[in-house]
Amino acid sequence: MIRKDVMTKTWGNKEIVTSPFYGVIKKIMTEAKNRIYEWEPLFTIQTDEGTLVQISVGIGGIIDKLFVKEGDRVIPGAVLAYIDGDLIVSGSD
Repeated sequence: MIRKDVMTKTWGNKEIVTSPFYGVIKKIMTEAKNRIYEWEPLFTIQTDEGTLVQISVGIGGIIDKLFVKEGDRVIPGAVLAYIDGDLIVSGSD
């Protein structure tokens, strides 16, 4: 399995996590309203080439909303989740 750190996009006070690949959501490792930490794996996507890729982001916060479920097809730029970012230092950098 490959690990891919994805850059989020800021919209208002939310961070937007988007898909970097064409593929299928194989696993979601969090739920809405859960706290996440920097570089924590959030999703596993099976690319159209068959590679399993674990998606993580470089921010911590609370998952505001998930926009996908397991089995959903995604394309590059598809919104996966919104995160309410915070400034809590986790020490994982």
